[in-house]
Amino acid sequence: MNNLELERLLNRQLNVAAIKDYCPNGLQVEGKTEVKHLVTGVTASQALIDHAIEVGADALLVHHGYFWKGEDERVRGIKRLRLKALLGHDINLYAYHLPLDIAPELGNNAQLAALLGIRVEGPLEPGNALSVSMSGELDEPLSGQQLSERLQQRLGRPVLHVGDQGPALIRRVGWCTGGGQGYIDLAADQGMDAFISGEVSEQTVHVARERGIHFFAAGHHATERYGIKALGDWLAREQGLQVSFVDIDNPA
Repeated sequence: MNNLELERLLNRQLNVAAIKDYCPNGLQVEGKTEVKHLVTGVTASQALIDHAIEVGADALLVHHGYFWKGEDERVRGIKRLRLKALLGHDINLYAYHLPLDIAPELGNNAQLAALLGIRVEGPLEPGNALSVSMSGELDEPLSGQQLSERLQQRLGRPVLHVGDQGPALIRRVGWCTGGGQGYIDLAADQGMDAFISGEVSEQTVHVARERGIHFFAAGHHATERYGIKALGDWLAREQGLQVSFVDIDNPA
């Protein structure tokens, strides 16, 4: 597939034009014109780039790319090395941040819900169809300990659980993959029994205790593995491209 045609296809699938973000979504670094083999992964780290070079990939498709708002614009240090590797091997870099979080079927939030047995009810932000946080209901009521164990088993990593003042059983859940811990107040406002995110801040623990809601921090990387993999699988299925997902371990 032509590299620009692939960008247009992905932009349409993820509704990029409707979503404001902190970085450019789409083709961030242009490489060879024809794309047959893609490597997908969460972050365009040097390790992922090196793997793409090793297997002769034409493109990288990631959730965390480059050129974030407010970052140093100079091409120095690891930015120089990453760009040099991509350009030197003519590899395209496609990155989709918030559009991939929000996407209703292939997105990070939707995929995490499917993994955890949560029936999606809608956006956590009332009336906002493009809400980055979601709300839903578990397939069966669980105690805080049981939900913590489910998270650990299905994500394959330790989980931080704050549930001192939460209800005995969890039914309604709010969640936001990655660094979405700031939505915990909104989850409490909307009557959720629990809120799940990737990261935790110091104040998150106090909010959970004082507002009587369970909170689970399950890892930024771990909660955002599934959207980019689903997007790559969709490309392989619908467009016949060769796609391989690579999980570069990250405990954060």
